[in-house]
Amino acid sequence: MSCLGRILVADRTHEVLEQRLREAGFAVSVEPDHDYESLVRAAQGCEGLVVRSKVVIDRAFIDRVPSLRCIGRVGAGMETIDVDYAESRGIRCLNSPEGNRDAVGEHAVGLLLSLLDNIARADAEVRQGLWRREANRGYELGPLTVGIIGYGNMGQSFAKRLGGFGCRIVVYDKYKDIKDFKDTKDLEVVGLAELQREADVVSFHVPLTDETCHYLDAAFIEKMGRPFFVVNTARGAVVDTEALVQGLESGKVRGAALDVLEYENMQADSLGEVPPSVQYLMHSPRTVLTPHVAGWTVESKYKLAAVLADKIIDVLK
Repeated sequence: MSCLGRILVADRTHEVLEQRLREAGFAVSVEPDHDYESLVRAAQGCEGLVVRSKVVIDRAFIDRVPSLRCIGRVGAGMETIDVDYAESRGIRCLNSPEGNRDAVGEHAVGLLLSLLDNIARADAEVRQGLWRREANRGYELGPLTVGIIGYGNMGQSFAKRLGGFGCRIVVYDKYKDIKDFKDTKDLEVVGLAELQREADVVSFHVPLTDETCHYLDAAFIEKMGRPFFVVNTARGAVVDTEALVQGLESGKVRGAALDVLEYENMQADSLGEVPPSVQYLMHSPRTVLTPHVAGWTVESKYKLAAVLADKIIDVLK
């Protein structure tokens, strides 16, 4: 089989990605440890590039690698790629949210249940020899109204898994029309104002853009009709941390379950210098925190890579 072109995989991902690309006839190099300049050099002559969030693929990068026809991201977030500019140059930008949407939906439900039932706090107390039953009396999900902001792959997955709890589900997505909601028997499509007026829980499932940065801010909290719980499995900067802390202190925010933090470093295994607002979240009894692992399962590692491989093959072959 003749070579269909070169693809550089600059990410640590499941080997199924390399395997499928090679079987399709591409020459594949797996080099996950590049910085910006070394990646520019390594990508010369490549038609396809698979990246992680470590390197920002900006206009300058795209201009310096004129051979590119396709840029892939193993995952959902595309904020580190200048997608508009790349596509204006005829370069297809691909991601694979289908691969971890199940994991994210399940994790979001787990976070919410842990928050409502004080599971994380109660677990920590029992391990310290404390048996505080009344202090850990929780809330049932069934009587609550859950507001979902963003109804793409992740929002739909979360809504699907909420269906068995009997709660009311209201959904807002600025960029979807009612016809885009294929199955609405278990949810209501509403405007943002109605969601803010009715919701007991607000869960974010939006990409990080200029429009969604600090989506939950002081003004958003002020417009909420009642005290509410926050769930965020999207990107940390969707939530204004300072505003969230103020909401927790005032009681307008009843609790927060966060898989992502505004100040996290996705390239490191530590948070580094922790701002006071994040320290507050870390020590609050009304928060549940996980280290950006909502989409991080054994199954999703395979599916993310397999889905992206098929998309790249479809574009380049």
